[in-house]
Amino acid sequence: MPTLTLPLARKGLSALVFMAAGLLAAPAMAVNTDPNEVLRPAESLEGNFLAAYVAGSARDTKAATVFFRQAIQEDPRNLELLERAFVAFLANGSMQEAIRAAERLTQQDASNNLAQFALSVRALKAQKYADARTRLSKGTRGRQADLTATLLTAWTYAGSKDGKQALATIDKLKNERAFDQFREYHAALIADVIGNPVEAERRFKAAYEGERNTLQVVDAYGRFLAKRGRKDEAMKVYKAFDEVAPRHPIVRTAMKALNENKPLMPLVNNAQDGAAELLYGLGVVGNSQGDELTAIIYLRLGLDLKADHPLALVTLGDVYERLKQYDQANEIFARIPQDSPVRASADISIGHNYELMQRGDDAIAHLEKLMKERPDDVEVVMALGNVQRSRKKFAEAAETYTKAINLIGQPERGHWILYFYRGTSYERSKQWDKAEPDLKKALELVPDGLPAGKAQVMNYLAYSWVDQNINIDEAFKMLTQAVELAPRDGMIIDSLGWAYYRMGRYEDAVRELEKAVELKPGDATINDHLGDAYWKVGRKLEARFQWDHAKVSDPEHEELVKILKKIDNGLEEEPKPTAAENAPAPQPELAKQNGG
Repeated sequence: MPTLTLPLARKGLSALVFMAAGLLAAPAMAVNTDPNEVLRPAESLEGNFLAAYVAGSARDTKAATVFFRQAIQEDPRNLELLERAFVAFLANGSMQEAIRAAERLTQQDASNNLAQFALSVRALKAQKYADARTRLSKGTRGRQADLTATLLTAWTYAGSKDGKQALATIDKLKNERAFDQFREYHAALIADVIGNPVEAERRFKAAYEGERNTLQVVDAYGRFLAKRGRKDEAMKVYKAFDEVAPRHPIVRTAMKALNENKPLMPLVNNAQDGAAELLYGLGVVGNSQGDELTAIIYLRLGLDLKADHPLALVTLGDVYERLKQYDQANEIFARIPQDSPVRASADISIGHNYELMQRGDDAIAHLEKLMKERPDDVEVVMALGNVQRSRKKFAEAAETYTKAINLIGQPERGHWILYFYRGTSYERSKQWDKAEPDLKKALELVPDGLPAGKAQVMNYLAYSWVDQNINIDEAFKMLTQAVELAPRDGMIIDSLGWAYYRMGRYEDAVRELEKAVELKPGDATINDHLGDAYWKVGRKLEARFQWDHAKVSDPEHEELVKILKKIDNGLEEEPKPTAAENAPAPQPELAKQNGG
């Protein structure tokens, strides 16, 4: 039987660092998202390892599992290979294989952090709390590992009904200010589970005062207050969140239950729920830091404890979406319970992902089916409009958004995105008389707590004015404010530079457009604009260089024709382009904010 020699794996790292070192040994590469592809093992050990390595580099956990599974069958005594396979199994949610691999690894090396951690989670799931603590105490430690192990250990004591020791354990993190929110939040949950409402309220207040805009803290605190019969206080907590992040389905569902005098069940009922909540929170941190593999592993472990944790499923699906593994994401979204408040938005994401997989007919069919099932669901109608808009069917999209707007009645803050998208669709379909009122309405509604959204609306409206040579002074002020709100947004800075250009202030235009190119290199519109500005200040060689960049940056056909003409003949005096030709496309990621 052939033996494959692998580089020595690094031992003694924290869980977070070890995970990244184990499977992601190379930069991420493109992954085949064809759901119909059948993965077959290679014919040799070396071939399976290389295929697994490539799949792992692309964070394609499903493919990595297939190839590592075959590789360790061919070379079962190779612990380095087993270690990599274990990470792949864990990341793919193949928990039985992962646990078997972890047991073999810890028999050879008791200090293997990740293997001990996975086994401790499995022990906690089986209510073997002492075994879980023993495993958590083994292995080398680090700052992140200490946070994870300490909080999980506290939950094992809660499972053992030793509330005093559970809280004492969690308070070992008091000197770590960066962990304040995790500490107070989980201390509150533990105190509530062990039946100490006074301590639970004290801790919930501390967690809430420390971070009022974290959904799970708000929801857990609101549910705690409601359970104590303090529904008015609970409603106040939810409404404060709704002001900042309007229309989140979990918050709206809770508020509806309070208004109807229905009970709100606690977020966490036992040690398993609490540990799952902890792992979900750590997964969110990993996801927000761009550490996809760490996020995936924490979320998979959390879901092993609580398979129907809705937000863990949403977050895991989001991670796979960001990795452009849309079929994997849809599989995860389909697991969300039908009665969960976030199931509706997950169903919409499934349709959106079909479109991203270039399965446009499936996307339309899926969303039309949802519309039949939920004819009054504004989010579903909006999702169909989004698909039409992404396919540049702007007139159709505007009609669809009109249906959604007709459903909402009196618009609320959270409906700004509907007016924004309809306004941009009208503008792109050359209906400015309808576009302008919608963009103004979106600007009126967008919450101050969403500076990125406010900046996008201001940018689109002001850019359209500038390009039509109207309301120049107001547009310039608006663009300046937009840049203050989003100083790192290259598209918005491009708009400011283009405003300078339209005003004939070419040196100022060059300054801003150079900033925009640095922030968003490879954008055809920005390169084209900078080329024009360079030409106006006499830097003609640099102008053609920028136009060449624009040419190869996938501009729309109409723009490509103009760019090629400028490369050949230079910049001629010509009629100003319409707003539809130059206005920056609305940012699709805004549609997902606030659970939309």
